[in-house]
Amino acid sequence: INLALFPILNLKNLRKSYYEANPVKEYCLDHSTPLHPVQKKLLLETLEIPQYKMMGAPEVVALNALFIKNMGAKKVIDVGVFTGASSLAAALALPKDGKVLACDVSKEYTQRAEKYWEEAGVRDMVELVLAPATETLQKKLDSGEEGTYDFAFIDADKQSYDSYYELCLQLLRKGGMIAFDNTLYSGRVLTKDVYYKDNGEIDLNTESFKVLNKKISKDSRVTAVLMNIGDGLTLVVKN
Repeated sequence: INLALFPILNLKNLRKSYYEANPVKEYCLDHSTPLHPVQKKLLLETLEIPQYKMMGAPEVVALNALFIKNMGAKKVIDVGVFTGASSLAAALALPKDGKVLACDVSKEYTQRAEKYWEEAGVRDMVELVLAPATETLQKKLDSGEEGTYDFAFIDADKQSYDSYYELCLQLLRKGGMIAFDNTLYSGRVLTKDVYYKDNGEIDLNTESFKVLNKKISKDSRVTAVLMNIGDGLTLVVKN
């Protein structure tokens, strides 16, 4: 279905703040606690690379950091590191004895991330594991870390979100929180029928988000809210 069939829907409201100029989002960022200098550097330098849209939006990682700090968190999971924006924000929000488990498969991008973590003085707080996140999270469960993490941020392979959800939920303590990025997926999840790409193929990412969003909204194990922040942000608290 072509989203042009929904004339009332303003898809410009379903974008990360760095996609384009937006006076309202810029005002919000300007009137929030300023980013750490290394966070600003990371943001500007990442915007120079072709894959910059993989980066978590500043408003999303700032909100994550706010929750992490308010919870008194000490152990955080970051699924999908890219150039390190979400891991850096988490580490800066944690106490000095806090830890971030950073899961990714790309050595190329995470080398950039390590540079920023080092510059911000938080490199020792981040455990970077280069392997499929499902394997990394399962190993943490197998080693007895179930129920010991406070917060998780999921922003990686979209079709694996449900697997990450189930594993992170086991690793989280009661009252712990998971944040899922991109859950509105540029508004494509609003289509009732199957969403097709321009080349005629089914958009499996969109369909995966539809299933996940429905599942989370009915999951008695958590309390959830899906918000129009960035490209869609879902927050769940483990009951």
